[in-house]
Amino acid sequence: MSLTGLYEGIQEFAEATLFAPFNALAELELSNWWLANGINWFFMLICAAAIVYWVMEIKKYDDNDTEYREAKAHGFLGKNSELESNL
Repeated sequence: MSLTGLYEGIQEFAEATLFAPFNALAELELSNWWLANGINWFFMLICAAAIVYWVMEIKKYDDNDTEYREAKAHGFLGKNSELESNL
């Protein structure tokens, strides 16, 4: 087996198997544009819901004041950092 055969085998696997969902989506777009883009909107709604949940969790911790907010909270600043003297 030559390297050319190996690379052609990888190409065939990628085109036939890995890109099959994308090819199906491209075919779907040609027949029904709304359905093809509806899939994208579905994933965008999932991401939007995750962002809203994340922001609500951040607000919950912010309201409880459980976050350590001093400048020396970060170890890389060291014991005698400039930020510590300005507080």
